[in-house]
Amino acid sequence: MSVRDHLLAAVGAVALLVGAAAMPALAAGVSEQDIADDAKTTGDVVTYGLGLQAQRFSPLKTLNRDNIKGLTPAYSFSFGGEKQRGQESQALVKDGVIYVTGSYSRLYALDSRTGEKLWEYNARLPEGILPCCDVVNRGAALWKDKVYFGTLDAKLVALDAKTGKVVWRKDIDDFKAGYSYTAAPLIVNGKIITGVSGGEFGVVGRVEARDAETGEVIWKRPVIEGHMGELNGKPSTMTGKVNETWPGDMWKFGGGATWLGGTYDAETNLLYFGTGNPGPWNSAMRPGDNKWSASRIALNPENGEIVWGFQTTPHDGWDYDGVNEFVPFDMQKDGKTVKAGATADRNGFFYVLDRTNGKFISATPFVDKISWAKGIDKDGRPIYDPAFRPSDPSKSQDGKKGSTVFAVPSFLGGKNWMPMGYSPETKLFYVPSNEWGMDLWNEPVNYKKGAAYLGAGFTIKPVFDTHIGSLKAIDPTSGKTVWEYKNKAPLWAGVLTTAGNLVFTGTPEGFLKAFDAKTGEEVWKFQVGTGVVSSPVTWEQDGEQWVGITAGWGGAVPLWGGEVAKSTAGINQGGSFWAFKLPKTVASR
Repeated sequence: MSVRDHLLAAVGAVALLVGAAAMPALAAGVSEQDIADDAKTTGDVVTYGLGLQAQRFSPLKTLNRDNIKGLTPAYSFSFGGEKQRGQESQALVKDGVIYVTGSYSRLYALDSRTGEKLWEYNARLPEGILPCCDVVNRGAALWKDKVYFGTLDAKLVALDAKTGKVVWRKDIDDFKAGYSYTAAPLIVNGKIITGVSGGEFGVVGRVEARDAETGEVIWKRPVIEGHMGELNGKPSTMTGKVNETWPGDMWKFGGGATWLGGTYDAETNLLYFGTGNPGPWNSAMRPGDNKWSASRIALNPENGEIVWGFQTTPHDGWDYDGVNEFVPFDMQKDGKTVKAGATADRNGFFYVLDRTNGKFISATPFVDKISWAKGIDKDGRPIYDPAFRPSDPSKSQDGKKGSTVFAVPSFLGGKNWMPMGYSPETKLFYVPSNEWGMDLWNEPVNYKKGAAYLGAGFTIKPVFDTHIGSLKAIDPTSGKTVWEYKNKAPLWAGVLTTAGNLVFTGTPEGFLKAFDAKTGEEVWKFQVGTGVVSSPVTWEQDGEQWVGITAGWGGAVPLWGGEVAKSTAGINQGGSFWAFKLPKTVASR
């Protein structure tokens, strides 16, 4: 560790070591094989997504629809203090320890059996951080004897998994320019893979890989054309060509933030990342497709080169982003096995691509009343409806505001960050979605470091009187919705599915719920006292099946939700981790 890193560790963070001596043994830590096998093993959860493909499926089946009524709370751990904002973290579990992050860049290690705090790390955040959509963190990564997570001031931190002490801390980028970090890192072949947050501030999205042992950068890959990549500390190749699909200097602040993190498929040896909206929102200022914003890209994990790209919303004018997770899966179609990947885009369409080369297979709407596009053509390109693209404000009478359109879905998306799940048993995707639209108009804007780079105004409105949230089971071979659960308030939590024929998710109303994976019947629920906007996990411990969920209302909906935020008015904030278990006596019945 350098002298600088020692100083940063000493003055830049506070690690509270509580009961560290009593911490369960970590054995040899987390190996590459542990990570590769995470989707198959049941005694731990060592990756974000329960496997690098992030299918969020557990082979555990002790817990099923017949005995789930016996699922009871084992404990609840409070994150404490006044920092009770949105809690979007997915927990990790290894060797009797739970690692869970909290709002304001905190990380806790808990005894997985009792909920006792083993240690706590609080990042010392500076004044002036610029998170766009609440002070959230979505989770950590484990590798060998370390636990890693990112902070809201755009830093990546490696901690000793036993003690919580800082091993190294590295700058991702300048938080004063709008950069931050909220995703769970990805560990692939000894590299820690991260993106960047800050899509509303004119940042340029990128993916980068570091040596997980030292934190030193191996490669960087900007996702917007015209920007130069880096390999082993030297310039490598340019992304695309300057002005190929961007006019003038607009590419220099082109957005494309990679704020959700990525997935990895060992069969193809490819990383998959989504890229965010182009900057600014005002599309009249940047005619062209604006690659590779609002896209899915595949990268070589060894050097960061882009192997293929697929743009879901070329020339995005609605902040439809493209960052939602790309989930690899094998699909049976026409008697053949297709190495596919699926993504439920914010633009309201569910896409299936060939994950080996990015070729378009299908796209079907998964929310109702989509207005911005009439459909998707045979090549996967949207068929735009010009009547629903906001107009150029410079051509308006006062030059300050373009015409208003009502576009469906809203910019918060048919699906936002909250991860979907895939069951290889039912062969269905379980997609947390929302039915809403927005009044949207364009305004003039200029780039200024650290200032919002929107050039648009908006008001989000519900599409139906009866519900906004909708958990849908989607058949990827046809795009058809097999079943749907409707929720009055927006759904903002991730999904877990299991071999016990169950699907778990949470609601803003404070419930953790379980559904029959085949029929959608609600078979269990529990009130945790605050809205749930995180992703559940399950693991086996002492012969019992456990389920864990982070609770704490917040995130983008109450901040940006306009009229739909009324549906969540009065929800108490909080910050806690809940663990449930099915006792052996119940499981054996």
